[in-house]
Amino acid sequence: MKIIDFRVMRGPNLWSIRRHKLIVMRLDLEEMEQYPSNMIPGFLERMQELMPSLYEHRCSEGCPGGFYIRVREGTWMGHIVEHIALELQTLAGMDTGFGRTRSTGEHGIYNVVYSYLEEKAGLYAGKAAVKIVEALIKGFPYNLSEDIQQLKEIRESERLGPSTGSLVEEAAKRGIPYMRLNKYSLVQLGYGCNQKRIQATIASTTSNIAVEIACDKEDTKDLLELMNIPVPKGTIVYDNEDLEEALNDFGFPLVFKPVNGNHGKGATIEVNTKEAAVQALERAQQYSKGVIVEQFVNGHDYRLLVINYKFVAAAKRTPAAVNGDGVHSIQQLVDMVNSDPKRGYGHENVLTAIKIDDMSLGILAKKGLTLESILPAGEELYLKTTANLSTGGTSTDVTDIVHPYNVFMAERIARVMNLDICGIDLMSPDISVSMMENQAKVLEVNAAPGFRMHLDPAFGIGRNVAEPVIDMLFPPGTPFMIPIIAVTGTNGKTTTTRLIAHFFRSLGHKVGMTTSDGIYIQNRLLEKGDCTGPQSTKFILMDPTVEIAVLETARGGMLRSGLGFPHCDIAIVTNIASDHLGMRDINSLEDLARVKSILPESVKPSGYAILNADDDLVFAMGDRLECNIAYFSMDENNPRIVRHCQRGGLAAVAENGYVTIMKGTWKLRIEKIVNIPLTFSGRATFNIANILPAVLAAFIQGIKIEDIKVPLETFIPSPGQTPGRMNIFKFRNFEVLVDYAHNPHGLRAIGKFLHRTEGSPKIGIITAAGDRRDEDIIEFGEAAGNIFDGIIIRHDKNLRGRADNELTQLLRQGIENTAPHIPVMVIQDEMEAVKYAIENATPGSHITLCSDEIAQALELIKSYKEKESEKEK
Repeated sequence: MKIIDFRVMRGPNLWSIRRHKLIVMRLDLEEMEQYPSNMIPGFLERMQELMPSLYEHRCSEGCPGGFYIRVREGTWMGHIVEHIALELQTLAGMDTGFGRTRSTGEHGIYNVVYSYLEEKAGLYAGKAAVKIVEALIKGFPYNLSEDIQQLKEIRESERLGPSTGSLVEEAAKRGIPYMRLNKYSLVQLGYGCNQKRIQATIASTTSNIAVEIACDKEDTKDLLELMNIPVPKGTIVYDNEDLEEALNDFGFPLVFKPVNGNHGKGATIEVNTKEAAVQALERAQQYSKGVIVEQFVNGHDYRLLVINYKFVAAAKRTPAAVNGDGVHSIQQLVDMVNSDPKRGYGHENVLTAIKIDDMSLGILAKKGLTLESILPAGEELYLKTTANLSTGGTSTDVTDIVHPYNVFMAERIARVMNLDICGIDLMSPDISVSMMENQAKVLEVNAAPGFRMHLDPAFGIGRNVAEPVIDMLFPPGTPFMIPIIAVTGTNGKTTTTRLIAHFFRSLGHKVGMTTSDGIYIQNRLLEKGDCTGPQSTKFILMDPTVEIAVLETARGGMLRSGLGFPHCDIAIVTNIASDHLGMRDINSLEDLARVKSILPESVKPSGYAILNADDDLVFAMGDRLECNIAYFSMDENNPRIVRHCQRGGLAAVAENGYVTIMKGTWKLRIEKIVNIPLTFSGRATFNIANILPAVLAAFIQGIKIEDIKVPLETFIPSPGQTPGRMNIFKFRNFEVLVDYAHNPHGLRAIGKFLHRTEGSPKIGIITAAGDRRDEDIIEFGEAAGNIFDGIIIRHDKNLRGRADNELTQLLRQGIENTAPHIPVMVIQDEMEAVKYAIENATPGSHITLCSDEIAQALELIKSYKEKESEKEK
């Protein structure tokens, strides 16, 4: 078997609108296409022995053991790879279970689709699953535990930590979308101008000064002491001379910790001798030059959590420890503790496994013990100097017993620090007693406090401490989304997208727009190229200035990785026509329509899908939608429009020379078609069809009729407004039209316009994309033969897998099918073809350039126009 490629879905996709995180493995079974599972002796038995947990997979049988039944009866290896990839992730602590395996239509080649939680882990699981199946087929042994451990390590390195993860989960419950902005813990909640950011448990609302103070233990201690908050007496030391002075001032026992340390790194507690003090200083200076030396405070280690200056939770923290039984060695006791199902690797379980490290060995050495020592029965041995959960410590929820005075002090400390998410470390004999009475001391104040001890304590009640953070970032009624209007279809997407953006810009909105020629924010081009995929969408939604997103959305990105957003407010489907067929298993117009339908199916229930009622495949999409639907048509008497409006529906039509919105049976006329520049006095009927859904989108978003009319009159088809879309240059004796028309449907639309346009002869400069089917290229040639009086065949720089002479032959074949007598010449380079056509243009002629290099072509034509103007002077 051979993996051909992987595609990672990250949004609504062809396989599932609601399950966004899917991997599509294109798998060639090769000779195994001839051997389903029931034809391989012992296959099922070997699989049951290696992965008995597959029994839980119900598969299409709908019962435990259902997958085994399918394997026993005979199923294809791609299907088995799907189930093993899912189970591998589940065994590694990433429980996921959606899968589909479907033939691509090519012999032996399948799309194996399965869900994932962490992308890299999902990809690893797919590769491992193929290796496992191959081992099962051949009867070879396989070390499954290595894959599971590797997947666990990938999981821990890739996934959000428990604190950040809890915030993301809480946001998701409220429908707030999120995007990871780096591979660590920087996360954006919400979109555009309504976004907030978190990094671990620091929020975009958190004061930078407060974080700086909290990260400097000396500054923190000085500020707290200034505000009469009890802290241990201590000082900062930098060398042995400072240390000697500190020992004289404070005596023993002492605590040593780096000024800029965290998570207990470099810290040593209960230092009772000068020799130990020197060692503790050296250990702390591995993390910072300055070291805090302060009095050791007896008591229990408590963490009090304050969010938005309100106390929300408290936990008692206990360092990793073992209890002697007089029989087992310390190492054996550690192994016994780690065997607790509650403990696991990293953050996979409530507790983390205890790891013996230099800190642990130092504690043992200090006590004259080794890992082979046997502790007396009942003796407790702490193996860490700090109570961090990440090093095997435990937590006990004590929220309900915190003394009211201590609550008051915690909230006051947060205010003193000006820290809206604040973890306060308190050493106290008893948290239920006022710190004024039992000499409790504040040890530290933490920015970015960990939430794990509160969310899932080893003992006591878990507290949803993520909730008040999200409440703080997004109080009730605070917007977290921006309007998203997405446009798809075969032709007309870019013009429709640009016109919609123009409506909103005209009203002063800051618009983010993606098109096939670039990414625009506030009408500034920020990135050139085809930007119609999910990465470009993410670019827009990440921008904190964008108030509304208008997104051209092409089939390529949807097939490659799904949509770049979970839901949109308005989805427009302009039309479905032959283009890109034969690619990525999309072989018919019906297949193409299914891909395009991803967009309207992603519309939120309160939103609108705007569909072309003149296109059967687009109209049929409405049957599967759960949102509102508005239609548009070039014919007000279209029965579909009539029925829809009689039921009180919303539509846009071309009627009696007007662009008109139908609100039920009421007509709201926007403007005469001939007065709208984009229609070229009504000759460009395809642009009328582009205007109708754009007008509907503006109306649905609340733009008034009079505010729609003015932008229609000011949206001029030109290289500035619509580059490469109906750009006409009028020379003294001839005209040049530049358009992106690249498929038969688009070229025929241009042909209808040219039929209503004066000028003869009509010369076409055409090409065909090499990744199109032979019949599509021939059809393009046929369309050109029907339109033009003379043709120049040129070629793109990227031939997409074909030889230029092959493309020329197919185009000639199409031209000869419809116009065998018209002159045809070949000029390979697009710019050279343009030069030849202009320099040899006859008076009254009209040249149409179907361009791929839009910007370069426009500049070249402008240069000829400028030369003509200079001559006239």
